[in-house]
Amino acid sequence: MRWGSCGVARRSLNATARLYHSTTAPVIKIENAAFYRKYPGVNDSPSTNPPLLEGVNFALLGNDGRDPLQSWVVISPSSVARTIFLQILAGQHICIPPTARSYPYLSTISQSPQHAIKYVGFDAERGSSVGGTSVRGAYLSARYESRREETDFCVQDYLTGHTELNALERDGLGVDSHMFDKVTRQLNLRSLLQMPVANLSNGQTRRARIAKALIAKPEVLLLDGPFMGLDPNTLRTMAEVLRQIAERQQPRLVMSLRPEDGVPEWVSHMVVIDEHMRVLGQGTKQGLLGGDVEASDKVEVHRILNAGENAHGAAAQVQVSRDGFERSSPPLPPGEALVEMRGVRLAYGDKVVLGDWKQSVAGGDKPGLWWSLHRGQRCAILGPNGSGKTTMLSLITSDHPQTYSLPIKLFGRSRLPGPGQPGISLFDIQRRMGHSSPEVHAFFPKGLTIRRTLESAWADAPLAKPKLNDHAKQRVDACLRWFARELEPAQSEPTFAQRLETTTSDEAARELHAHLMGSNTDLDWASKLTFREAKFSNQRLLLFLRALVSQPDLVILDEALSGIDEAIRDKALLFLSHGEKVSKVVDNIAQSSILARIGGTVVHGLSPQQALLVISHSKEDVPGCIREWLCLPEPGEGREPRTGVLPGPLELNPGAWGEIWGR
Repeated sequence: MRWGSCGVARRSLNATARLYHSTTAPVIKIENAAFYRKYPGVNDSPSTNPPLLEGVNFALLGNDGRDPLQSWVVISPSSVARTIFLQILAGQHICIPPTARSYPYLSTISQSPQHAIKYVGFDAERGSSVGGTSVRGAYLSARYESRREETDFCVQDYLTGHTELNALERDGLGVDSHMFDKVTRQLNLRSLLQMPVANLSNGQTRRARIAKALIAKPEVLLLDGPFMGLDPNTLRTMAEVLRQIAERQQPRLVMSLRPEDGVPEWVSHMVVIDEHMRVLGQGTKQGLLGGDVEASDKVEVHRILNAGENAHGAAAQVQVSRDGFERSSPPLPPGEALVEMRGVRLAYGDKVVLGDWKQSVAGGDKPGLWWSLHRGQRCAILGPNGSGKTTMLSLITSDHPQTYSLPIKLFGRSRLPGPGQPGISLFDIQRRMGHSSPEVHAFFPKGLTIRRTLESAWADAPLAKPKLNDHAKQRVDACLRWFARELEPAQSEPTFAQRLETTTSDEAARELHAHLMGSNTDLDWASKLTFREAKFSNQRLLLFLRALVSQPDLVILDEALSGIDEAIRDKALLFLSHGEKVSKVVDNIAQSSILARIGGTVVHGLSPQQALLVISHSKEDVPGCIREWLCLPEPGEGREPRTGVLPGPLELNPGAWGEIWGR
């Protein structure tokens, strides 16, 4: 077995057997099973059809009021491992042997797993539409248009299942009104019921999808990363809602978390999986925290379960952030303004969604949002879910139609022409901005190859032909080589970077570098593998690199690293600021790469001529180069936004996070 020894299997089987000692049959029962994406054939090999997980043992007890309460969490640094484990519980993926996965309790109540188990994931594929139907609009800017289409259903329609144009196909006739009222109040959705789902923020969409699952009254609710993308205040509310669900056991709750999320105190059981898809341990939280795992796995389990505490406790000793910035590092001097907002107030009829306040400007109070972003600035836009962050970005990217009529200048020009000055075109804006977000991910063409995905940064649209010169091609090649292991994990040969690391001298490294630059055969995979075939985390990484690779004047990262694996995220953040110049940070020292030593770097990271704009609800996803921040107020409060400057990377100034959020 790939994930562990026979001893580990016996230990897991014994633990599972103890769980089976129950007054009722398990809802989900898995005994020593292996799982595959496609059925293993005679001619398959571990390289062509590898198992997703092997030796899986799991038991989720039924709920008859006499069994001990169970609330499970699957915790892993790998987003792929977390998602696959929950999908396995939901009945997805091929089980070998087929009888190793069963649902005994569901059989006794004559329910199928498809109806009794609700899986709610938040990746781009499932999140592009709130509920699997195309209710989020056909293109990115559709959500901001005043004209409503027949398919622009409101939140109430979505929650009650009225999202089919054919009335005979509606499935919401059996919605329990009491349950509907209870769930919508619990998740603070009452005020949003008549809002088109296309207008929901990411956090609001997340709450709506959980509400729809709860209204269906499932026996088991599987939540994949329920806390990602939530602001601190909404996160606390969501944690309390999930605690109440776990205590009532209606439904049984199994959720996945990142190690840095921490494990809520009300969680009773855990499954711990490492980055290599090995199940290291499972059982009660107290047992795993107390070291009740195989001796060979204790160190790894401790590392994963204590990731958040370890990072916080070590902050005082660390002098350099994980992306190579010292604790105290001042911001760059600002250059010319790239974005100017002079009293922006955006409303739909009587409802103001941005700028419903007065700001102190030049000694007086003026209505609307007054804000600017300059070359060299690295700024974070923060605020509660629904406060207008995404709307503000849509004005900057010109996806919002009201960009034409509001007092906004982009790169020194308005969208509409003025006296003696032409307006700036959409194509000019796109050429000068790099943008990555969950919305871009949802609408991005999945059939493009990995190489064409990056090359599309030089095109007017992703499917248009890119205009590449030699330097642009070199930058694409550099990004592909630097992240070859992450973007093509199936390759067994050493990557370009790994081969350079093993050279005996700088001269040998120069010769190897020159040889590979002349052949490019090490990048053949990038012209064969498609965006669709890449894993979710790798897709996010690709769009992150696409936003950087053309060296635009303004880089916009809107939750760009949400859901990405921790190790890939840290490498991406290091690349954002330093490019190929820095390979890693070890013992408080940013290590120069071999490429930098031999003069072979092509991508140097953000330049002083570029500006960076970041939106994130997770402090771990905020780049260490961020110095300025703008925090929008709660919607409807009328308070002006708060602003501030960080003395250094947020990672090494943890108290600043509470200051930003007013805590």
